[in-house]
Amino acid sequence: MRPSLSIHAKVFLTLLLAAVLVLVGTQSFVRWSLQQGLIELAEAREQARIQSIAERLTELYARTGDWSELRASRRLWVGVLLGRNWTSEGRREREGHGEHQPHWMRRFMGPERDGNTDARFNWPPAPLIQTEGRLADSPLELRLMLLDASGGIVYGRPELLPEARRFPLELDGLPIGELVLIAGPPVADLAELNFIERQGGRLWLIAAAMLALTAVLAYPLSRRLVRPVQAFQRTARRLAAGDFSARVPVCGRDEIARLGNDINALASALEQNEEARRQWVADLSHELRTPIALLRARLEAMQDGVRPLDQSGLGQLHQDLLRLSRLVDDLNELAKTHLGALTYRMHDLDLLDLLRADVASFEPRFTAAGLSLALENRLGQAGGAPLRGDPDRLSQLVHNLLLNSLSYTDRGGGLTIGIEPAAGGHYLIRFADTAPGVPSAALPRLFDRLYRVEGSRSRHTGGAGLGLAIARNVVQAHGGTIEARAAAAGGVEIRILLPGPGAGPLSATAEIPS
Repeated sequence: MRPSLSIHAKVFLTLLLAAVLVLVGTQSFVRWSLQQGLIELAEAREQARIQSIAERLTELYARTGDWSELRASRRLWVGVLLGRNWTSEGRREREGHGEHQPHWMRRFMGPERDGNTDARFNWPPAPLIQTEGRLADSPLELRLMLLDASGGIVYGRPELLPEARRFPLELDGLPIGELVLIAGPPVADLAELNFIERQGGRLWLIAAAMLALTAVLAYPLSRRLVRPVQAFQRTARRLAAGDFSARVPVCGRDEIARLGNDINALASALEQNEEARRQWVADLSHELRTPIALLRARLEAMQDGVRPLDQSGLGQLHQDLLRLSRLVDDLNELAKTHLGALTYRMHDLDLLDLLRADVASFEPRFTAAGLSLALENRLGQAGGAPLRGDPDRLSQLVHNLLLNSLSYTDRGGGLTIGIEPAAGGHYLIRFADTAPGVPSAALPRLFDRLYRVEGSRSRHTGGAGLGLAIARNVVQAHGGTIEARAAAAGGVEIRILLPGPGAGPLSATAEIPS
């Protein structure tokens, strides 16, 4: 298996690669922009030189009336191209005296000063034509040709005319000829080419220096960015080893800080779950130990002859077995009703009808216990309370709450059940009984597994403290919330908020209206 790069190396290489791409792109753009600027400058200079030559040719034509004088003297032609004041006889006038001739003129013109002595003179010079690519790289003056008004060649070669650019010459609005330019390089000046080459080298040197500086800065920056991730890794290892007290240091409000908060929240949830699991195991073992210990003690007493083996003794053993069986059944129901542990069979039902049926079935038992039972419909509509849910589990929820009030309400009191609409298309159901009540500190724990309040509401034996935990699971499975508050009549009020048709599930922290 190939070794994978660390996050530090990946961040460093990412920053470095981004810098390389930016520097290369910037250098290429600057070089292209520089070349384009020089090309535009060269073209402007070329146009200015052609315009200047055209003006000198027009002045010459205006003085002589035709191109005969220019045809007769090649030095006059070259003088017009160079801006030198050579006459048709080949003598240089005082203006410009002492100026040096370009090297190409001395090379291609020869020592003759009179153009009439060399009938073999052709323009552009033959050596440039004979060498491929030589003419295209030549100075502007060597790439210019002249035609008269009828298209006849004054200076030039007919084979070079088709692909050349033409600039008309006019005198007093009448055409007198054309100046023809053979295509050349965008930047033909050696100084400009050297400038481009020098600047290109300097740009690459600057890019290399900036890349080295980026590498120097990217290394500590990447370490700083990766440092929180390393802390997350250490914390995750401690959590995996069972140390749920581990937390990560959080600084800032960016994505990494939010990730740290999420990891800390996860650690807190794991710590709470671990504490709940330990408490659950301890409570469960305690709940099972008591009836099993009683059953064992009575059996051993009968075996030893301390207690007689008669119908009364067997009845007590049977009661212990029933109590243990109820505890196991409650544990089984708690496991089945846990959210996600059982596939609920959802149907369209009327919550009001379900409450009426369950209340009717419990009325005899409440009456026998000297308690009142009332259902108050505050929906304000004749159509009931349509709801999509599992009727069996909802009925189990109502039964557990009815049994809880039946077991812990003092004789002469009663239970009032109310159903009313709530905001957002939800239903609010209240189970409010009379004294005795529950201490306010114990109200949030009523739905914990195996929790029973020490006091008057736990004086009756037989309850395992699982009924309200099952009720909470059923409510959460239907997308609702449940909570316990102190009732106005002195007892406990259980409030349930269930989503109606079209309403979305409620969050676990959704506030139930008063």
